[in-house]
Amino acid sequence: MIHFDDFYRELAYSNMSHWLETIPGQLGQWQRELRNSKFAGWQRVLNKLPEHACTDVNFSDMVRIGPLEGNDESLRNKLEGLLTQFHPWRKGPYHVHGLHIDTEWRSDWKWDRIKHHIQPLEGRTILDVGCGNGYHMWRMKGAGASMVVGIDPAELFLMQFMAIKRLAGNPPGIHLLPIGVEQMPALQSFDTVFSMGVLYHRKSPIDHIQQLFDLLRPGGELVLETLVVTGDKQQVLVPDDRYAKMRNVWFLPSAKALELWLNRVGFTHVELIDLDQTSIDEQRRTDWMTNESLADFLDPNDVNKTVEGHPAPLRAALIAKKPI
Repeated sequence: MIHFDDFYRELAYSNMSHWLETIPGQLGQWQRELRNSKFAGWQRVLNKLPEHACTDVNFSDMVRIGPLEGNDESLRNKLEGLLTQFHPWRKGPYHVHGLHIDTEWRSDWKWDRIKHHIQPLEGRTILDVGCGNGYHMWRMKGAGASMVVGIDPAELFLMQFMAIKRLAGNPPGIHLLPIGVEQMPALQSFDTVFSMGVLYHRKSPIDHIQQLFDLLRPGGELVLETLVVTGDKQQVLVPDDRYAKMRNVWFLPSAKALELWLNRVGFTHVELIDLDQTSIDEQRRTDWMTNESLADFLDPNDVNKTVEGHPAPLRAALIAKKPI
């Protein structure tokens, strides 16, 4: 059984205590409706992980628990045997007592591209929408955030996050909730909201941007990262069927169109802070993610196109302010 009591206690003493009117019921319903046949086995694996306070951690420069070069080979082997059962590991990397979890994505590269452009996170309350297994949440915590809340309905991601949190000694102020953004009330309370790698999966992207707007406090900052295409402010790609073998890709706007959408919803001070074509060094198959990856999604004769003939993945990151 996954418990969220620590989160409820922290929430009760925050400016979001009104969220307690709905979130316990939602998470209770999630517990009752668990459908993943692997979940009970994942819980048994989680319970076998060592649980003790670990003071040797680094979340500011990387996500590291224990020494980078572990000298306890038996512990490292035990951790590897347990954590590989949470395959596939997509977001990372993680370094745990000398064990390097080499994930599909070099998520640290994305963080490095945006971290100097966003508002300092020291003392802020953060929401990470579609947070995956929580890699960027740990970097937000390492940047000094007072509370980091991630939401993602994927149960495997929750278990991976809980594994890292347990190995880190269950630090306070960082929580992953297995819900979707559509279940979030209009809290208008977060200082910073991140939505990275989510917008192109939404059938109604403008509604998603409005949800993000409603979650921020007046004066708060949005950090939005998504797939885009080149073109003017009216340029949008809607794939006929799949994009890079993904069925759940709906709208790929140009960066200029995305700026227009943000302004139409009510955001101000919209700024494009990064534009980067994803390389096969940043997203690739590893021992910790042995399924297909980016190299399999691109045209073998032209890395600037997907296998369907669409433009290869180009990702834009923007920041925007909610007016006071």
